Amino acid sequence: MPAQKFLSAHAGHPHWKAALDQCIAHLQGQIAAQAAPRDFSLGFCYLTDYFAAAADDIVGELRARLPDVEWVGTVGIGVSASGVEHFDEPAISLLLTDLPRADFRIFSGRRPMGRDSDFDAHTALVHSEGSTPDLQELLVELADRTRTGYLFGGLAASRHRGLQIAGEVLSGGLSGVAFGPQVEILSRVTQGSQPIGPVRRITESQGHYLIRLDDRPALQCVLEDLALPEDSDDDTLAHSLASTLIGLRRGHDDSLGRPGQFGTETLVRHILGVDPQAQVLAVGDELENGMALAFCARNPGAARADLVRAAEELRREVGERSIRGALYVSCSGRGGSHFGAPSAELLAVREVIGDVPLTGYFAGGEIARDRLYGYTGVLTLFVGTAAG
Repeated sequence: MPAQKFLSAHAGHPHWKAALDQCIAHLQGQIAAQAAPRDFSLGFCYLTDYFAAAADDIVGELRARLPDVEWVGTVGIGVSASGVEHFDEPAISLLLTDLPRADFRIFSGRRPMGRDSDFDAHTALVHSEGSTPDLQELLVELADRTRTGYLFGGLAASRHRGLQIAGEVLSGGLSGVAFGPQVEILSRVTQGSQPIGPVRRITESQGHYLIRLDDRPALQCVLEDLALPEDSDDDTLAHSLASTLIGLRRGHDDSLGRPGQFGTETLVRHILGVDPQAQVLAVGDELENGMALAFCARNPGAARADLVRAAEELRREVGERSIRGALYVSCSGRGGSHFGAPSAELLAVREVIGDVPLTGYFAGGEIARDRLYGYTGVLTLFVGTAAG
């Protein structure tokens, strides 16, 4: 059986029809150049939110012009391709593959992937929206329906209409595509934040409220880590906490103890508020006593170094085999000028894995394993044999 082929196309244009025409023309040119006919079966479609209102028309056009292809995707603040990002501008990015139809299964609320399904799901690309109720619980449940427990993907990011694509345009719940054991996928999470204080242990919490760290008031600890005086006025406190994040780890993570970096299991969350009188912080996640925690800040240098590390780990794991295609889901807070120059993040990926067909988007949250991350990137490779 010939090795699976991946083709990619992207275009930026103020009008969705012109952008889509450019993408389809590019794909059809690549299809025509194939030495032998191929049954292209699965497509990934990512739109920037400028085109969210036209999503139904875009998917309809894709189905009309590439009728044998099933499409999955979502909307982001930006979309990406190999070495390129279209951030905060109208654009489309597509990836097309001829994976055997028996090796994948589209799923959504209308096409659920049940535990008793006849499809042997090993991994799954997942899209959702931040407004989905019980999202974290749904991710755990879906991961449990795969052999590996590994999900990858992200949340829609849109200033207008949030949406998902899974054969049609949808909203709410989870959707995406599950892959069988014949599809070899390698994936890594890369962090974008850097600790600015020591690792601490939560000793008292209630829901989203962080009350005590290391048996000391939570506000006292964050002031110490930020090198702020305890009598800081409300404006100074609000300004400092607005740019401070929290890195949480539910279990044991030795890498949290290494200076200047987080382990891949760290979940970065916002500080939502503070009560100066009670010295309590409100955090954007459910807290549990015993969790490890470090205050942190976004750091472009550390983010680039960790991105290169993750990509190099994947490249070494690929070894003598080939990278057929790639998906990269990055936080919308990492796009644009965050890495110092336009497309710098995607150029760093390409420098390591090569100029392979790639698509992706800038998300409102990133999914890896059974967890929802923030300020991270999730790089996933489709791997094949060296020949073909």
